[in-house]
Amino acid sequence: MGGFTQTMGKTPILGPAVVTALRARTALSYYKRPAVEIVRWLVRSRETTNFTYDLEEQNRLHLAALLADLLNLEFEGILGYFKELEGDAELKTHLATHAADGGLSFVADPEARYGRRLGWYAIARATKPRVVIETGVDKGLGACVLTAALRRNLAEGDPGTYYGTDIDPKAGYLLAGAYASQGKILYGDSLESLRRLEGPIDLFVNDSDHSAEYEAAEYDAIADKLSEKAIVLGDNAHCTDKLLRFSLDRGRRFVFFSERPARHWYPGAGIGISFRR
Repeated sequence: MGGFTQTMGKTPILGPAVVTALRARTALSYYKRPAVEIVRWLVRSRETTNFTYDLEEQNRLHLAALLADLLNLEFEGILGYFKELEGDAELKTHLATHAADGGLSFVADPEARYGRRLGWYAIARATKPRVVIETGVDKGLGACVLTAALRRNLAEGDPGTYYGTDIDPKAGYLLAGAYASQGKILYGDSLESLRRLEGPIDLFVNDSDHSAEYEAAEYDAIADKLSEKAIVLGDNAHCTDKLLRFSLDRGRRFVFFSERPARHWYPGAGIGISFRR
């Protein structure tokens, strides 16, 4: 009788099978939207890895609030940087024009969707770094976002240079034209490239080999090359505690932002941020 509803007076008593079915329906309701988004993604997107998407609006505002507090800036100022990147027609045209240039090695969608890279851009615009390093370039979307920020900084009288590192000689094909004029990609093992680079480094983005050991080795390689106010961003911080541990060991502060992608099945990654006050 476990699958039937019985009654005692006016209070219904649900059998174990019914309760299990109700619990299953409740749990599965959280996965209905991702399932729908998978179908939509299969039809509309060409991407096979390093998925791109916008952030849910509330999540976008949370990122702006976090950065405003961290950088000691006004909330509206951070939102202004977000809108600046989102409205950059030149960058959108550049990305759409070069989307198919990766051949079989890399597959990019022509539509510009920045996700957590909004935060990268705002930090680069707000702090005016002289040297920016990103390890793990892949298609080069992050490289273009960062060099777009550096181009605007230069127009305001604050020059800066971007260096990307990647072991794949075909990586970074989106970094071309005017965006390539703000920096370059160093091909080869990222650790070897980092050891050859001289400091000071003002903004460092870890996004290469996502093993915990390699991530930690990158932080060790740049630890003594960071400028006094350098910011370190960890693109693997949703998976490991290596940037947190690096921050604690070096007397730095650490916060984490978790993405909530809009209209996408991917649950999102995040930004680990290591900084000094």
